[in-house]
Amino acid sequence: MENTEQKRSIWAFLDAHFEEIISCAALAIIACCVMAQVISRFVFSLGLTWTEELAGFAMPWAIYMGAALGVRERYHIRIFIGLQQLPRVLQFGLTYLGDSLWVFFNLFMIFYGVEYLTLLWERPTISPTLSISRFWPETIVVVAYVLMLLRLLQIYWKWMKTDRRELPGW
Repeated sequence: MENTEQKRSIWAFLDAHFEEIISCAALAIIACCVMAQVISRFVFSLGLTWTEELAGFAMPWAIYMGAALGVRERYHIRIFIGLQQLPRVLQFGLTYLGDSLWVFFNLFMIFYGVEYLTLLWERPTISPTLSISRFWPETIVVVAYVLMLLRLLQIYWKWMKTDRRELPGW
């Protein structure tokens, strides 16, 4: 009994904080790399080549996880003031239309992201300094769009369990 409750609490924690954890970790990596580069150059007169590459790999992870966080929290740009002035039916219709287009865009990006990753897997490109396949850092494209799609569907799932008087995610 206690084990299932523990699993639920871990799942609830990840559901509430997954994007922040990954995003903050990526930002911390960037900050540490920049600090290490500054210290090594100005204190030791030595340039570290790997810090720039690692920071460059961490940057898209921070950005895309921030975008997924924006989906989860419904922070993406929308013109709510104009939407609120419309009749209720149009409010719902435009929200559904916008979210449907967003779902299709996410599916489009997932499809072509998987094709791109397949190409990177079949013809590996090795990073010059860290000597790792670029496949691994570039998986963020597919991971992020899958996560954004899941978060958008999660908003509607939660909304379906309510009285549905408000717009989804409001």
